[in-house]
Amino acid sequence: MAVFANYHAQLQTGHTGSIPEDSIEPLSGIPALDAVESTTEERREALARTVVLKLNGGLGTSMGMNGPKSLVPVRAGLTFLDIVVGQLRSVRKQFDVDLPLLLMNSFATQDATLAALERYPDLVVGDLPLDIVQNKEPKLTVDELAPVSWPADPDLEWCPPGHGDVYVSLFESGVLDQLRERGFEYLFLSNIDNLGAVVDPDIAAWLRAEQVPYTAEVCERTHNDRKGGHLAVRKSDGRIVLRDNGAVAPGEMDFFQDTELHSTFHTNNLWVSIERLHDRLTATGGVLGLPMIANHKTVDPTDKTSTPVIQIESAMGSAIEVFEGARAIMTPRRRFRPVKTTNELLLLQSDLYTLTDSFELEAQLEGEDPYVDLGPAYTFIDDFSARFAKGAPSLRDCTTLRLRGDITFGADVRCVADVDVVADHRSVVPDGAVLTGSGADVLEPAP
Repeated sequence: MAVFANYHAQLQTGHTGSIPEDSIEPLSGIPALDAVESTTEERREALARTVVLKLNGGLGTSMGMNGPKSLVPVRAGLTFLDIVVGQLRSVRKQFDVDLPLLLMNSFATQDATLAALERYPDLVVGDLPLDIVQNKEPKLTVDELAPVSWPADPDLEWCPPGHGDVYVSLFESGVLDQLRERGFEYLFLSNIDNLGAVVDPDIAAWLRAEQVPYTAEVCERTHNDRKGGHLAVRKSDGRIVLRDNGAVAPGEMDFFQDTELHSTFHTNNLWVSIERLHDRLTATGGVLGLPMIANHKTVDPTDKTSTPVIQIESAMGSAIEVFEGARAIMTPRRRFRPVKTTNELLLLQSDLYTLTDSFELEAQLEGEDPYVDLGPAYTFIDDFSARFAKGAPSLRDCTTLRLRGDITFGADVRCVADVDVVADHRSVVPDGAVLTGSGADVLEPAP
């Protein structure tokens, strides 16, 4: 409540939270993970004092689901949650450590997620919980900044406060104290839909050796990443700050998207010292002081004519500016494999990747993935699955796959070079077909 009141006061004074380009400098001199050297014992000892925390508050509404996005099947019938559990178990076995898994659920995802975890009774470590629950707050009217009223569905009057709430939830729930008392030193936080974010023993060992209070993982920025948030150095105090899309000052989007000027992007994989986080939250009464994000939406997100509202949010990655001595570390692209749409889901289901025995997604080719734009017929997971019921097409020789229309794929289809198919009626790509160009030579009418 104190955090919400603090942000509400900022809204009333017209605070925007923007970060002008002339107030920052590009972040440079970032150490690379590939250069980190640690012994097996140093890795094991560091992992034994690490807790894996996955953000699991999102519903799969953008994919047509009513439940947690983490329960979307990804490969071989395994969901995001199944793969994350498999990754964690593999690290436990390899290093012989009791590595805890902690989920931050929302009020909309907790029940279904915990029910899905019942098949993994070995996950529990001592008396530590498997989850904490994100707070909820009222959506605010734009004109009066008062809690909105929506009698048609009162649940829509409430919203989660963004993933920056993870720190407050840890503190208020008492779980942060539990972890500290049991000798855990670091939290590794990431999105549950980023299947590349496996807890890394070398980063864990590096943090302990260097006594780093907070570090953010970054990757080299490409043209496709230009809209993603990046880190920079604030001129006024030398602190590292996160500037995302919503913090760009008016007229400065070109600076923000300049991949040569700001050459890395923030992966939302981050590590934080439990002791330093506890000290800071204790001193401030739980108000960490993260920059505010004013997210403008409608009270019913499916109805653009419903009452305009503001959702007060914060980003967990913005906590980097709170910790003196916070650093960034350059990591390989394999640690950033997010799935936000069915476009990315198709990439991971194709022969571009395999799922290893340790449940890691392993790229089969070097270089960037092909560009995929499946179109509105594939937006929802049920429609997507029905159209690829016989499996994803081969994409190893593909550079672009763009579908405009309702097209169902047969088994063992191979996409080659640039594929751009326009179908005015329901169509089928037959089993074993090679799809290239417009696909006019292989496309058949649906029965």
